[in-house]
Amino acid sequence: MRQGLRHSVVVGSHEHAAPELADALRAAVAGDVDFSTTARALTSMDASNYRRVPLGVVAPRDADDVAAALAVCRTYGVPVVPRGGGTSIAGQATGTGVVLDLTRHLRSLVSLDPEARTAVVQPGLVLDRLREAARPHGLTFGPDPSTHSRCTLGGMIGNNACGSHSVAWGTTADNVRGLDVLTYGGERLRPGRDWQGAPAGLRELIGRNLAPLRTGYPDGLPRRISGYALDALLPERGADVARFLCGSEGTLGVVTEAELRLVPLPAEPTLLVLGYPDESAAADAAAGLLPYGPLTVEGMAADLVRGAGGAAAGLPRGGAWLFVEADGAPAAAELARAADALDSLLIADPAGQRALWRIREDAAGTATRMPEGGEAWPGWEDCAVPPARLGAYLRAFRSLLKEFGLRGTPYGHFGDGCVHVRIDFDLYTGHGVRDFRRFSEAVAELVVAHGGSLSGEHGDGKARAELLPRMYGDELVGLFGAVKDLWDPAGGLNPGMLVRPEPLDSGLRFPDLPVVGLGREVARCVGVAKCRTEGPSSGPGVMCPSYRATGEERHSTRGRARLLHEMALGEIITDGARSEEVREALDLCLSCKGCRSDCPAGVDMAAYKARFTEEYYAGRPWARPRSHWTMGGLPRLLDHFGPALNAATRLPFAARLAGVTPQRALPRVARESFTSWFGERASDRAPALTLWPDTFTDHLAPEAGHAAVRVLEDAGLGLTLPPGRVCCGLTYVSAGRLDAARKVMRRTLDVMVGDGEGAAGDGAGPSRPGGGTTPPGGLAVPRPVVVLEPSCAATLRSDLPELLPDDPRAALLAASVRTFAEALEELAPDWVPPRVARPVTGQTHCHQHAVLGDAADRRLRERAGMEGELAGGCCGLAGNFGFEPGHEQVSAACAEDQLLPALRAAPPHAVVLADGFSCRTQIAHTAPDRHARHLAEVLAEALEEEGPGERQRERQGER
Repeated sequence: MRQGLRHSVVVGSHEHAAPELADALRAAVAGDVDFSTTARALTSMDASNYRRVPLGVVAPRDADDVAAALAVCRTYGVPVVPRGGGTSIAGQATGTGVVLDLTRHLRSLVSLDPEARTAVVQPGLVLDRLREAARPHGLTFGPDPSTHSRCTLGGMIGNNACGSHSVAWGTTADNVRGLDVLTYGGERLRPGRDWQGAPAGLRELIGRNLAPLRTGYPDGLPRRISGYALDALLPERGADVARFLCGSEGTLGVVTEAELRLVPLPAEPTLLVLGYPDESAAADAAAGLLPYGPLTVEGMAADLVRGAGGAAAGLPRGGAWLFVEADGAPAAAELARAADALDSLLIADPAGQRALWRIREDAAGTATRMPEGGEAWPGWEDCAVPPARLGAYLRAFRSLLKEFGLRGTPYGHFGDGCVHVRIDFDLYTGHGVRDFRRFSEAVAELVVAHGGSLSGEHGDGKARAELLPRMYGDELVGLFGAVKDLWDPAGGLNPGMLVRPEPLDSGLRFPDLPVVGLGREVARCVGVAKCRTEGPSSGPGVMCPSYRATGEERHSTRGRARLLHEMALGEIITDGARSEEVREALDLCLSCKGCRSDCPAGVDMAAYKARFTEEYYAGRPWARPRSHWTMGGLPRLLDHFGPALNAATRLPFAARLAGVTPQRALPRVARESFTSWFGERASDRAPALTLWPDTFTDHLAPEAGHAAVRVLEDAGLGLTLPPGRVCCGLTYVSAGRLDAARKVMRRTLDVMVGDGEGAAGDGAGPSRPGGGTTPPGGLAVPRPVVVLEPSCAATLRSDLPELLPDDPRAALLAASVRTFAEALEELAPDWVPPRVARPVTGQTHCHQHAVLGDAADRRLRERAGMEGELAGGCCGLAGNFGFEPGHEQVSAACAEDQLLPALRAAPPHAVVLADGFSCRTQIAHTAPDRHARHLAEVLAEALEEEGPGERQRERQGER
């Protein structure tokens, strides 16, 4: 034990007792007790740089269960850490003993009183669930961190979370009325004002130390989150024990229920975006806006906005911006007049506001990616200084970054003087870790010199607690320890946090990761847990359909990344790529690619799954599921056997033979393939594009190909097919047969691009295999390649160049790929689509959302008079996934998440659109009364209905 440590809990000394401890917990607790490798791996990290491996996880059902779990752990001398959404950024949601998962069962809204404007909640309730319940009453919970869609109220209390509206509504501590708390020693307390719920001796301890408490805390700081808020116990501040407990990071007690204050929603929220030359100018201006009563004053600079996908085009002129929310346009206009900004933009439209706020809310993830693709990490994440000093602090902070050769992207709550930043620390090497410590010490001195707080929102945890003496001095920090010992004399709650802290450079999650392999790629998952979003607040995205179906952490993108991370480390998961824990977690990954676009850190779990699957079955192909050969090799099967497969699928044992579920009807193979049909046609148009005969269109849905030809030719575009058989390799990638996928892709490149050897001529030479031309000494440049199946287009755009990075032909073909709508918009900009003039419903393919985008499709639908939006999410079939045994329930749940409700809500005459063959198949299986079609089919049908005379008149009128 460390010198002076009074408690009896010894961290990390109970591995041998884990089985006995688990049995004792199972006997005492009605909830879930999980000491498995998977459970330990999933909770070894939060959203920080740190890693602490627990013995096991307990998910209590109620407060009595919490008390029982604490009693057992107390008997065994095992530490306990309470955990909510696991989005803490300083390491305080990790622990070496037992983790209490409060999100599984303790997640209820106990009561809501609109007249009193209060709510009683359990600690595992997600913030957005409370906000949704309060909204019909015109109320909300004021603190709103950017993780509002997945952070829990208990975690917010533990960290004293704030969010963008704190300039108006304060921190969590400002909005807590009372708490129900259990101590490690077994006391049940009800903390409140006037010493209510204080343990014995606390009042006397504070009374003996009034002078340092009155003088030791910095003034003028709306965001002082560091250390214990002992000044809340001063008599002149009401001796508010509940307020004091906010921000104690689970080191003093476990919250089992909380009474919260609610505030009125603004009647007319209006967003004012102010442009400034740089972030320092924006920071200097922020404090001057506070007297005008804004609801938010958020700041970010151009380097962050570029990281969010080039959204700066929609912002006012400037190199940095303040996002200022006001209640009503007149208030926003007054703020604009007072702002002295370069430029401004006022946005009243809720959709426009959401689009801009999304940039800010994703910043915790997007800031982890440097402009050139490097990585940046938390570690000095959220200090705060008095708002009037923020500009000066940022200038000094930028200079300090430069001095250390580091880069970061500051952003945050400028109205509160709080700055978030991710920095490109080298946390993999000893030298880099030493620089991380040196920088942390130097910036701590800088913050204190500006009268600031080491933490302005996320707490101290392991990242900053060691530096608290620099901010508070030894006397006050010593008093923190005395308070800890009164509440938790055994030291069983979250040891190593806040009091007697572990070193800030210990327990980092990076240094032992191997240089090659998946480890360093999955390390980019910083744990912000956007993949854990569920319910209406999830928005139009796709990620993560399997988590939304099961609610299991191991089925989230983050959970799978954590398991892969632990597999790479080899400490908990010791069998590497043969890990059953990883295989089981990845089994329900639909490879929807939603995380590729929706994860702020750019985690691509579909690619990781494919690579793991290949390694898992390496050297033992017989162990693969049969579906990996049948569904994974579908293009080859269809090319060789074609319609003859229809007879085979009618056999009673066909499903078992194919390795697919008997609960689904297998697709029927067309009598005539699309390529055969196209070969029998004659056309005198010179080809302007190549139409890609993907496997699904060619053999299973040739009607989509017929329709596309009809529409593209109406647009004046000549078509050709590739001069040989081509395949994108999608099904092989999905089955984790990457060597086979690469072979297929190389053969396709031979057909589409050629070998590029000895190319000569004047640069506009003869047509090459792919139908393009050959520049002098270069490879053939394919003409635009239109791909009707979104999953195949996405594979060509993304997987092809990623799996063949050393083949320049892959990048050429990828760059030539166009979706159906993109081709019409680019190659026939003057074409007038037929009028459909009907509402639409259906599904945007998840791969299109993630890789291709659907902006051109939206514009084409609008020009054709189709009104409405398509569902987000994933249909749940996802290629081979929905056909594989054991996936039936998850596949159905994914469809029920967004797609089927959208179909039920649409009027009977609505057009049902689904460009993906999987999406159309899922709709046929789950909503047989709805007939889904490709957009090309709908437009072709409308062309036939209009007839040539009407079509000619419409074109003349358009001109």
